[in-house]
Amino acid sequence: MLTTDGGLLDGRLRYAQPLDGYRTGIEPVLLAASVPARAGQRVLEAGTGAGAGLLCLAARVPGILGLGVEVDPGMAELARRNVAANGFEGLSIATADIGTRRGDGAFDHAFSNPPWHDPAATLPPAARRRLATHEGTVPLEGWIAALRGALRPAGSLTVLVPAAQAARAMAALQAEGCGRLTLFPLWPKPGRDAKLVLIQGYAAQRGPGRVAPGLLLHEADGPFSSQAESLLRGGAALTL
Repeated sequence: MLTTDGGLLDGRLRYAQPLDGYRTGIEPVLLAASVPARAGQRVLEAGTGAGAGLLCLAARVPGILGLGVEVDPGMAELARRNVAANGFEGLSIATADIGTRRGDGAFDHAFSNPPWHDPAATLPPAARRRLATHEGTVPLEGWIAALRGALRPAGSLTVLVPAAQAARAMAALQAEGCGRLTLFPLWPKPGRDAKLVLIQGYAAQRGPGRVAPGLLLHEADGPFSSQAESLLRGGAALTL
């Protein structure tokens, strides 16, 4: 696999990713910022790719014990290289299909940006990009069920999905016994509809759901908002 070398969090993290195929955007950085982990806790990421989400979370919360699950062997190996390059001894990567992973109830937090494109839609030519972006044999509900099965009681489960899939994701979370759901929109610009949302719930918990004010990503004239900059460059926490 040909790769390019770059960085995350304004260069604080070394990060290599494939030259062709799926390229990392802002999604895993924002997702990692929203995970309410503390030092010493165990965290699971499904579909970790080259490891951007886990790396950003470990940079913000030193001392976490993180496991990334990735079905693509090449990407899993690249994630291991990125973990080693940044010296995060508490992180590990497993090459596995999240849909076949047996729930062990051992994690305090789980998170994912699952593939969500309609499998019947036009597929990108690169196989690695298809795997990362298009729903396969494991549907969204399967991803959520697998993540929920990995959690301890009261553990958090956070997903980043398109706004069009929000109702489906929330229904799946509720079906798996997650409560206290928060829907957190990511607004592209003032006056624009949110295309992506963060959704967070807690295993074996009850309580009303809420729609949070959300995060403005870009100012009207184009640059990232100050809060988005603090997350994407500064590695700040995002409280949902």
